[in-house]
Amino acid sequence: MDHSSLLARIPIFDGLTPDDLGALAKSLVERKFTAGDLIINQGDSGTSMFIVANGHVNIHLPGEASRRISLKDISDGEYFGELALFDDKPRSASALATTDAVLLELDRPTLEKYLTTRPHAAMILLRTMSTRLRETNEMLSQRAAKNAVQDIESKLTWSQKLADKVAELNGSWGFILLLLGITVVWALLNAHSLGAPEFDPYPYQLLNLALAILVGLQGPLIVMSQNRSALKDRAQAETDFKVNLKNEVNIETLLRELGEMRAENHARLERIERAVGSSAKAS
Repeated sequence: MDHSSLLARIPIFDGLTPDDLGALAKSLVERKFTAGDLIINQGDSGTSMFIVANGHVNIHLPGEASRRISLKDISDGEYFGELALFDDKPRSASALATTDAVLLELDRPTLEKYLTTRPHAAMILLRTMSTRLRETNEMLSQRAAKNAVQDIESKLTWSQKLADKVAELNGSWGFILLLLGITVVWALLNAHSLGAPEFDPYPYQLLNLALAILVGLQGPLIVMSQNRSALKDRAQAETDFKVNLKNEVNIETLLRELGEMRAENHARLERIERAVGSSAKAS
């Protein structure tokens, strides 16, 4: 089965020719996992990346059931563990198959052999990775907490701002009182009893036409504003998620470091107690 299309979705292989992708796809090894299987574990060494051909996988920071931090759920066409292809560092997170899954494994020796026979592909990979590194550095340099609504509003065009103003006006008592006032004044101006010239006699067809045009224009403007409000809500929710995730990771790190410090202090106290006991016996 040709898995070139899956490789083409992976950013680090973006730019490879179809021929290069086809040659690399032939070296992929198919791995099958059942729901609940642990694919990789944080802290373990590894030299392979995995591409999800079928199924769902959860990337998380391990811990007890109530303390496990879910980072991302990935499905068909997505990948994880790509850093293991280029360094010998331990795995930075764990991966768990949440459904029966079929994964395609690409290990470092296979990639090295591939790049040996196709050196031009190595330059493409390096160029792509340097681009991703710059994007990552830019992302990390930014604060997770930001005013997403203000950021969106600063990029609105005049027509979008006008739509928001119209939607805001339509949802107010001021607009209702304005329409009532216009209707009353219109009716008085066309009242036969006042002796004024009736430019729009009852049943006020001109007024009805004007109101129908107004309603017809209001509808699209209100929908535009509602769509933008939904976009703001999603942006705010995404920002809140990033802040919460960052806080959870920091708390998890602090708890782990606190546990290590307690264990180290406990070991030191034991050594001191043994040294004091040895000195007392010697004296």
